[in-house]
Amino acid sequence: MPTLYALKPAFQGRLRPLVNRLAAIGVTANSVTILAALMSIAAGAVIATLPEWRWPLLLIPVVLFVRMALNAVDGMLAREHGQASTLGMYLNEICDVVSDLALILPFAAFALFNTWGVIAFAITAVLTEFAGVLGIAAGIGRNYAGPFGKSDRALALGVVAVLCAADLWSPSIAPLVFPAMATLSLLTAINRIRAGLIGSAS
Repeated sequence: MPTLYALKPAFQGRLRPLVNRLAAIGVTANSVTILAALMSIAAGAVIATLPEWRWPLLLIPVVLFVRMALNAVDGMLAREHGQASTLGMYLNEICDVVSDLALILPFAAFALFNTWGVIAFAITAVLTEFAGVLGIAAGIGRNYAGPFGKSDRALALGVVAVLCAADLWSPSIAPLVFPAMATLSLLTAINRIRAGLIGSAS
């Protein structure tokens, strides 16, 4: 299924001059990966500890965009500058999941949303990435299929955060937002599992 991940090559093209400069001064892919995770954890901690204030939610779209750029940078450093490693593979996958949880779970502190819906979305987001990684074991490679991959989740979460910060969510709709996103994430995980099963059977 189509996903925003398809736009990644064009985004990488814009970042390539910066990546080349970073590689020249000795910046490593693993350090960029860890920086992205620490940034997400810090933003999530601020939001979770200040639930009475909504303005910190505006950190989420900013952090998500910067994190997306950093994710592209670390991948390009690894592939194009000889920095690929087994440690880097583990860091990339684990830090992505940690970053997702750090930015999703703070929404449970807001009474506007369904707490169990937020938790369900966090769990299904992890399942989606796990199913994608298992594509390697299934022999089809890392699977980024949609309809609600990492980039799509980031866009949706950023929109939710901005609308919440602006107090534009209807009290009757807000509790349904995270269950809906959890459902889309679950469908994505199922799509990735099906692709792996079809690929391993062929």
